[in-house]
This record gives sequence, C-alpha cells and structure tokens, in this order.
Amino acid sequence: MSTVSVSIPDNLKHKMTELDDINWSAVARKAFEHKIGQVEFLKKIARKSKLTEKDAIELSNKLNQAASKKFLSM
Repeated sequence: MSTVSVSIPDNLKHKMTELDDINWSAVARKAFEHKIGQVEFLKKIARKSKLTEKDAIELSNKLNQAASKKFLSM
C-alpha cells in the first residue's frame, strides 16, 4: 500500500487529535475514493456529450443567473 501525505491547518489537526477513536486514514481513503468516483462519472458523461465548449459555457451562465436570482429572492 502507498502512503500519501496531506497538509491540514493546525486547528483541524487539533480537533482530529481530540477524536482519537476515528481512523483518519480510512476517512481520507473513503473521501479520495468518493471524489475519484465522481470525476470518473463526470468524465463518462462528458465523453458522450455533444455539447461544444461554447454551449457548455452558455449553459453554465444561464444556470448561474438562475441560481443568483433564486438566492437574491430569498
């Protein structure tokens, strides 16, 4: 098995140390696996997509505008 070193802020390390019954390596491993699964899923969808980069940018802008309007109306 390989080893990965991760830098975290001191205050987070302090909180982790207080929770010594948690296997932080397992937590990190599961988080890495989850993120890799998400990225692989998105890449699979993107390979099948017929959207151009311009189409994707336009769609993103429309979604951002809609989200902004909804947020501002709250």
